[in-house]
Amino acid sequence: MKKLPIGVLLSGSGTNLQALIDRIADGSLAADIVLVISSRPDAYGIERAKAAGLDVLVLNREAYVDVEAADRRIVDALKQAGAEYVVMAGYMRMVTSVLLNAYENRVVNLHPALLPSFRGAHGIQDAWDAGVKVTGVTVHFANAEYDKGPIIAQRPVVVREDDTVDTLEARIHNVEHELYPQVIQLIAEGRVSVGDDGKVHIA
Repeated sequence: MKKLPIGVLLSGSGTNLQALIDRIADGSLAADIVLVISSRPDAYGIERAKAAGLDVLVLNREAYVDVEAADRRIVDALKQAGAEYVVMAGYMRMVTSVLLNAYENRVVNLHPALLPSFRGAHGIQDAWDAGVKVTGVTVHFANAEYDKGPIIAQRPVVVREDDTVDTLEARIHNVEHELYPQVIQLIAEGRVSVGDDGKVHIA
């Protein structure tokens, strides 16, 4: 089947980028990462991208002084690279309408909790502090409201009695590395759509 051209946005270590790279390499993900964009020049994800021979655009704090201008630059780079979908993999910047309108219902995000619970940048810690017995991972389309876009897939992670926040975080990340490539594969197969009801439907 035709490979889905994607752009990946990251800000940190790039473990979810690596999961995508690995699944593409083993043939279980029919995607082509045409560009990796980092919001930070010290992000280790840049090294992962370069090791895989991927094109990389590196931004810095100064680039985000005008966030819409930064997103225009990102959109231009993604379009030039031929990206049809945008995959956020630990991207710690709020995207603006510039990017969301250019890729409407095609900006995919990953959140380490079961949305709508524990939105925001500290989903794992917040779930831990709340004492929930089940948390998990959500993959959703990004929209103008932070962590409120249409949900594509979720997978629960049980909080064990012997867990620490660190062991819970490690298991959540393991689930992310499984679920994210699976969802991108569903998109590549053309099976994911957003209906008139605003909800995601999977054929």
